[in-house]
Amino acid sequence: MHDIRAIRENPAAFDAALSRLGMEPQSPSILKIDEDRRAAIHAAETAQADQKKAAKDVGAAKAAGNEEEFERLRALVGAKKAEVSEMQDRAKALDAELDALLMGLPNLPFDDTPEGADEEDNVEIHRWGTPRSFDFAPKEHFEIAGVQKGMDFETAAKLSGSRFVVLSGGVVRIHRALAQFMLDTHIEENGLTETWTPVLVREEMMYGTGQLPKFGEDSYQTREGWWLVPTAEVTLTNIVNGMTVEESYLPRRYVAHTQCFRSEAGSAGRDTSGMLRQHQFEKVEMVSVTHPDKSREEHDRMTACAQGILEKLGLPYRTVVLCTGDMGFGARRTHDIEVWLPGQDTYREISSVSVCGDFQARRMNARFKPAGGGKPEYVHTLNGSGLAVGRCLIAVLENGQQEDGSVKLPEALHPWLGGKTTLTADGELV
Repeated sequence: MHDIRAIRENPAAFDAALSRLGMEPQSPSILKIDEDRRAAIHAAETAQADQKKAAKDVGAAKAAGNEEEFERLRALVGAKKAEVSEMQDRAKALDAELDALLMGLPNLPFDDTPEGADEEDNVEIHRWGTPRSFDFAPKEHFEIAGVQKGMDFETAAKLSGSRFVVLSGGVVRIHRALAQFMLDTHIEENGLTETWTPVLVREEMMYGTGQLPKFGEDSYQTREGWWLVPTAEVTLTNIVNGMTVEESYLPRRYVAHTQCFRSEAGSAGRDTSGMLRQHQFEKVEMVSVTHPDKSREEHDRMTACAQGILEKLGLPYRTVVLCTGDMGFGARRTHDIEVWLPGQDTYREISSVSVCGDFQARRMNARFKPAGGGKPEYVHTLNGSGLAVGRCLIAVLENGQQEDGSVKLPEALHPWLGGKTTLTADGELV
């Protein structure tokens, strides 16, 4: 959600920022609706003042026995009352139109967000680890012998259709261990507060974080009206929905492990093999709510938290800043962390860490009271995967695969596997 006052004060800057996202100027339409809305409010207030004055004069005319003036003023009161109602209804309708327009516009990129059309224009800012050299042709995760028994796409298709998987045996235990490892690391080392939240949310929560109104087709809605969360960003961020907190309340740093649901609308033909792109998956999600002066610093801290998980697991990765053409709807700047997948011989996204500024806070009406006094201000919000559990499983399996079909598992994960170190070619943990 955008600040209408900022658009009034500098419409050229607003349109210039939108142009970096490949959009046409929007300020003329916005300001016209805003002007008409304010004119309707002013007209309603003027008519209401005239109504009150005429109402007072009605009594005086009656007392003076001036029947003609009494009838004129009584008619005027009725006319002004109708005008007030008409102008208030018009202002309300224009206010809804303005809100709908502003709700549908993406966040504005920071000045240092690189400009570009698509992922080819993203800018690498960090790289860690060296991809392993194999003395055999590495396979994709679903082709590895030790994985195949524990990763069943046929049964999942029978149960639910395409883009689902049934995990079992050693594979599912690794998957569970990864989630627990991530949670414990973020709680004990990174200072995040573990949180368990619903996966069904009210529609206004999806509006609050920006999934609605524009991206409803990307998510699932129940017959009762609840939405299935595409990520715990929705619930964790909306914890402060409608709140005005003390400055001392900030920062709030949350982490949650949840099921996530996405329709993957528009992704037909992409990553259809294996479990890289699923309708149902798990993520360990990080969300921070901060003072505006601290959000950029917090962005770097959250990025380091996500990177640290991969480093502990010994998984090579690179971090890129998304360009304006590849960035999400609610972000001002996004760091994508891409893990090395030897089966695909490329880096693939495993985390997106975004700073949203006050964009979501305005939609949620989430504020804080400055410690030094003054008017409440909007908080800043950030979100990021820490990490996508299924994609991390893929990376662990592919990077640790052996020629005989077994998989050597990262040492950092051994305590969460009861000391077991290897997934055998038969799919057992030993």
